[in-house]
Amino acid sequence: MSVSEWQAQEAAAALAIRGDAAAFGVLVRTHQSHLRGFLLRLTKGNGALADDLAQETFLEAFKKIAQFSGGNFFGWLCAIAWSRYLMEARKRKLENLDDQPEIADDVPEAETASLIRHDLESAMAELHPMQRAALTLCFALGLSNEEAAKTLNIPLGTLKSHVNRGRAKLAQMLSDWRKVAVS
Repeated sequence: MSVSEWQAQEAAAALAIRGDAAAFGVLVRTHQSHLRGFLLRLTKGNGALADDLAQETFLEAFKKIAQFSGGNFFGWLCAIAWSRYLMEARKRKLENLDDQPEIADDVPEAETASLIRHDLESAMAELHPMQRAALTLCFALGLSNEEAAKTLNIPLGTLKSHVNRGRAKLAQMLSDWRKVAVS
């Protein structure tokens, strides 16, 4: 994020804290696609659930905007989204969140980049939710380790462990899949 984008975000957050609904709308438009992407990974591609959780996140953020103390607004949103995800997971007892939609066998052959992305998303879906969240925040969404740890409300060392274990598991799964694809 450039300095001017950061300043614009901080200005919009300051206005939103003072009750400016239009400024909050700017924040929503700025962050909704990234937040939805984070939630899609957590819910293993369940778009309807990710959309519901994103909507609940923004509603809660609007109600609690006065509690935002500055810094990374997106990280603050992800912390709310993570909390909403965990509440939903407890409510559904995790097993339903781990249901993954079937992929049709008659999908036309796609380009290599698309297949690699699919393999990566499939491998991410196999990870523990905390590892998925840590990897997504740090690599896909570009948060620092410190910001991601704060977002997930875990110690920095614990976040680094989840990132390292998740990366190792991804590397192993993708290596195994590559061996199968070549054979």
